[in-house]
Formats: sequence, C-alpha cells, structure tokens
Amino acid sequence: RKKMGLLLLLIICQCAVNSVKTHSVSKPNIILLMADDLGIGDLGCYGNKTLRTPNIDRLAEEGVTLTQHIAASPLCTPSRAAFLTGRYPIRSGMAAFSRVGVFLFSASSGGLPSEEITFSKLLKQRGYATALIGKWHLGMNCESSNDFCHHPLSHGFDYFYGLPVTNLRDCKPGQGSVFLKGVQRGLVIPIQITGIALVSLAIVQYIGLLKVPFEALSYFLLIITISLVVLIFFFYNFRHLNCFLMRDHQIIQQPLSYENLTQRLTKEAKQFIERNTDRPFLLVLSYLHVHTALYASEKFKGKSKHGLYGDAVEEMDGSVGQILDVLEKHNLSDKTLVYFTSDQGAHVEEISSAGEIHGGYNGIYKGGKSTNWEGGIRVPGLLHWPGVVQAGAYIDEPTSNMDVFPTIVKLADAQLPSDRIIDGHDLLPLLQGKATRSKHEFLFHYCNAYLNAVRWHPGNSESVWKVFFFTPNFSPEDSNGCYDSHVCFCHGGFITRHDPPLLFDLSRDPEEKVPLTPETESRFYEILRVVQQAVDNHTRSLHAVPNQLSWNNLLWKPWLQLCCSSLSQSCYCDYESGGS
Repeated sequence: RKKMGLLLLLIICQCAVNSVKTHSVSKPNIILLMADDLGIGDLGCYGNKTLRTPNIDRLAEEGVTLTQHIAASPLCTPSRAAFLTGRYPIRSGMAAFSRVGVFLFSASSGGLPSEEITFSKLLKQRGYATALIGKWHLGMNCESSNDFCHHPLSHGFDYFYGLPVTNLRDCKPGQGSVFLKGVQRGLVIPIQITGIALVSLAIVQYIGLLKVPFEALSYFLLIITISLVVLIFFFYNFRHLNCFLMRDHQIIQQPLSYENLTQRLTKEAKQFIERNTDRPFLLVLSYLHVHTALYASEKFKGKSKHGLYGDAVEEMDGSVGQILDVLEKHNLSDKTLVYFTSDQGAHVEEISSAGEIHGGYNGIYKGGKSTNWEGGIRVPGLLHWPGVVQAGAYIDEPTSNMDVFPTIVKLADAQLPSDRIIDGHDLLPLLQGKATRSKHEFLFHYCNAYLNAVRWHPGNSESVWKVFFFTPNFSPEDSNGCYDSHVCFCHGGFITRHDPPLLFDLSRDPEEKVPLTPETESRFYEILRVVQQAVDNHTRSLHAVPNQLSWNNLLWKPWLQLCCSSLSQSCYCDYESGGS
C-alpha cells in the first residue's frame, strides 16, 4: 500500500512538472536580435580569438549554437523579407531581376506587400505587444508620402523606432559614397551620347543637310538640364532625404545623428521590455552595426584590436548584454526566447578611402555578402532560453533564418497560414534534442531572383551536397570578392555559368575549395539528377507576383519623399536632441 501511495505521488509530481514545462513553453516573450553584415567569424563563440563578445558568447554557452544557419538571401532586403514571412523572397516579389537587389531610397514605391503575413502580425493577434527597433529596409510608401503601406506598423508592429531604409556611407559625412562610382560610370556614356548628338545636330544644321526646329532642340536641352539638376539636387541632399530616424510614423531626426545611436536604440529596447513585463512581447532589435558607415560611441571607440569595425562589434555586444541584464532584473530570463543572427555574411569588399578594412570576417568560408558562397549566407544562429532549450549544445544540421517564423508562431499558440507555402520549419524539436535531423532536405539559394545554388542533405547520409549553376566572377580574379564593383552581381558578364553545375560536399569541404567531378565522386550525375528534380518541384510551387524591386519601384519618387520641415530647409529637424 505504501509503494502504491509513493508511486501515485511520483505520478502526480511528474504531471505537475510536465504541466509547468508545458506552461513555460507556451507564449513566451520573444527577442530577435539581428546584426547587419556581421561575419560568422567575428564572434568568440564561432572561433574569433581577438574580438571581445562575452555577452553574445553567453547566449551560446547557455543556449544552442547553430553551425550551419543559412540566410535566405545574401542581401539585406530579401533576407529580411524572408525572415519576417518564413518564405523565400521570390514568393513575395522581394527578389530583383535587375542589378540592384535592395532598396536605396526612402521615397521608393516598392516594399513588403501588404498581402504577406509576418510573424509580427500573427503574434499581435495572439495578444503580444510588438516592436521593431533599428533598421527596417522593407519599404515605406506606395502612392503618397503618408500612406505608409510598407511601414512596420502596417506589418504587425505596435511600435517602431529606427531607420526606414538602411545605414550607408552617404549617411555619415566624411565616409565616402556607395553611389559616386556607380553614378560616374552610369553617366559617362549617356553624357557622351548626348554630347555627340548635340554636336552632330549642330553640324548638320549648319551645313544644311537637316533642318532641326529650334523648339525641338530647346525642349531637348531643357529636358537634359532638368534631369541633371534633379540628379545633382538628389545626390547633394542624399543624407537629408534618406538617412533619418522615425518614431512610429513621425520623423524625429533628419538627417540621422550617429552620436550615441546604439545607446539610443538599446534604451528604446529596454524601455519597451519594461513597459511589457506583465504581458507577452515580441521585440525585434535590428542593429545598424556593422553595416557601413561604421560608428562607435566614445566608450568603445579605439578599444578593440580591429579598428572601427571591431569597436562597432564590441559596442553591439555591450548592447546585447544590457538586454540580457534587463531580462534578469525583471525575472524574465526563463520566460524569454532570445535569438541572435545576422541578415547575411560580412561585406568583405568594404574598405575605407584611407585603406582601413571596414568589412568583417567570415572565418574559413569563401566569399561574402551578395554571394551564395558559404561566406555570404552562413550566419550566426544562437538561441537562448534557460530550462527549455539545451545549454551549450551545437547543431550542425542545415537551418534557415526562415525557420524563426514557424518556430515563434507555434510558441505563441498561433496558426500557420494555410493559404500559402511556408518554407521555414519549426526549430524547437532540434533545440530541445527531440530531433536530430533538420527538416530541410533541400535549401534553395537565390542571387536576387535567379536560382544560383541548391543545398541537399539526404536523410540517410551525413553529406551536405551543394550545387552551383553559376558563380560570380571575382575581381581581381585571385581575390575573395568583387572589389572592382564593391558587390557581386547575378547575371550577364558578372557571372560564369557551369554545365555541368559545380558540386561540393560541404561535410568534407566547407571552404568550397575543390569541386567534385565524375572521377572523384561516383554519384556525381545521380546527385545532379536528384537536385534537378527538386528544382523542378520548387519551381512549380512558385507563382507570378508583382516585382517589388523593379526599376519603377526602386527609383526615387519626389512625391513619396518624407520631409519633417521643408525642402528649402533641407528637411532638417531634430526632436531627438530637443532641437527643431
């Protein structure tokens, strides 16, 4: 009888423990930390020995480290679209067919379509307080300067404090320009053609071969003059027109000031947490670090062993530490899933005008941002949730930043959309050790809207095959990037197509040094056949959607320009510092 009683007590206790465990996994707080252009080799927990990142490393020590965590795109805009929606960016129209694969201007009309369902929308419906602090880069307006159709508040966020576009060299005086070289190259030929055309018209008019109406010539000159004036005005005022800070729908600082910027972002994040200690919340803290223009506050400037880039990494790590501290202060650590990643790999071509390296380190991996070599898409993936996910665990299975969507949607007790394909998979079984294999048998790597490569992890093998249909032409040829053009492009003379495709086994050659051949891999053609079948199935799942990154949607439209004062005042205001 005593044994029966003891057994009953043990069963009751176990049920109680299971009940607590189930309760703790239901509707936790979610904090998603995203760096910009951070290399996987920049962090101590991924092997860096000289940069100090103790707070980010703590996430790894007390949580799970994903060692094959893949960004859905090697560029900011499409990668972030995939992150928010759990879908390849080609499905939402957020992948470009043109050379430019990201939004560059605040007054472009493209952006994340309102038809897309973000995890913030679904969590908001489940009673979560939701905030995006930092970089957005997914569009702003559609038809007028105040419709805010692509704004974070139109995609499920209750609160927004940050940059609508991105941090660029042009935003910080003295840091050079990402446009100057391209504009100079792009204008040389049109100006030459225009000049030759005008001289030719003058000659044929003079010798009487052709009579050109004076009015037609005047209109032609007027159009050319107006176009040049608008172009010069726009690039002269680029910083004021595109680099500004918003709170919700209001501009609070135009142009953006970098003074104590990371501290301001961190303060906003901490205040949001403290406002919502009694309800579940979703916080996306999207750092400007370490995209150029680089910056660091006085506390961190000159303190690292890797110049301004290292200072910026260490300042971001300090911010992560403050977020973890505020969770502990309010006893929220055990109730909060914290995720840290980067939107893509380090931008290896970033070198300042003074010759200082302003790009990060991708470890052993080839290439970087804008390429689908591992250095461009293999990113940090750290998940921290004491008592729920394994502590100090390493998972080498292929995972994607698209997996965050189904993972947190399920944790919030929300339903995944049934009217569309979700490409991500729930990570929790892997994180808790209940599964040992990733659900991603195939991952498709796009360069803009062009299918560039495919990763295949067969269920009965440790191999991770990667097939390239084309690769970027590095410049100089013996370098690790496209230094002549600042980024690599996806078509035409910028790439080399491969027939048969290049084949690597990442489990044996993670550096992608030696392509396999039929002589060195007996299953060469069988692997290509299986991958091609997967490509065909994937392609059939795609549907035509409006291209949000078409030239029409990318170009600056004056009527969409946000301005907190007036153009005559260079759109200047500073409510953040108390000025106006």
